Amino acid sequence: MITASAPGKINLYFAVGPKLANGYHEVCSVYLALNLREQVAVSRAESLSIHVYPDNGDVPLDETNLVVKAARLFTREPLKFEIEKHVPVAGGMGGGSADAAAAALATQKLTESAEQDLSQLGADVPFAAMGGLALGLGIGEKLSALPMGLELNVVLIRGEGGLSTPQVYSKLDELREAGGTVPESDPLIPQELIDALAQGNLNEVVKHIHNDLQWAALSMKPELQETIDRAKAAGALTAIVSGSGPTVFAIAETQERAKQIANVFGDRAIVTSGPSAGARIEN
Repeated sequence: MITASAPGKINLYFAVGPKLANGYHEVCSVYLALNLREQVAVSRAESLSIHVYPDNGDVPLDETNLVVKAARLFTREPLKFEIEKHVPVAGGMGGGSADAAAAALATQKLTESAEQDLSQLGADVPFAAMGGLALGLGIGEKLSALPMGLELNVVLIRGEGGLSTPQVYSKLDELREAGGTVPESDPLIPQELIDALAQGNLNEVVKHIHNDLQWAALSMKPELQETIDRAKAAGALTAIVSGSGPTVFAIAETQERAKQIANVFGDRAIVTSGPSAGARIEN
């Protein structure tokens, strides 16, 4: 058995360009890996099996799970996967992608195989393998590591239910069409945010955190605005929908303040930080 882990993520910046002919969108993202890690143990077996801890019924236990697709980049033999979940499911934080990145690394070591291109598993999987802070272009898979001059204290506030990422994108397209705000070119790189992160200037960082998908997510789940407002009232420097939602993340000045913000939301909230290392072997 080989065990590996990989981090969940938030997007400190997420801009969405016009819809492409293939249905995707060009994006510009600043990814931050969190010290909230998924752990996947992989071992040989007589037949495929997937075990999830804790199992709330939201994670597929068949071949549709990304861990299986990740492992099949390296081998077709049946495997047993044991997934230890720490990243909220369907929260816009890349938990499934972190599972895939961890499974890929563990399977590669188990089978002593060569590295494979993980971008075919989705835009977030290569970043989960990479970790740290990165700029993502294309559909998010064209990654460039960025320097990080500070640690960010993050509070994750889980929303009720889930939001379908394709539906959030479709809603954004619909809102843009209705408002006459469809972009005509690819999104610009947020250089002011990148510079502030490199310099460790927290006050400037929070000014430039942004998510184009928030407009659509709030349209579909208006109650998320209350979560954002409550987080700010509790002392968050900023709060914003994470990716396609429904998780909201808040940035706090200190870890102590992050804990105070989390207390407002009870067991809906998780205190963490970033950046974190990418996928790594644990044992």
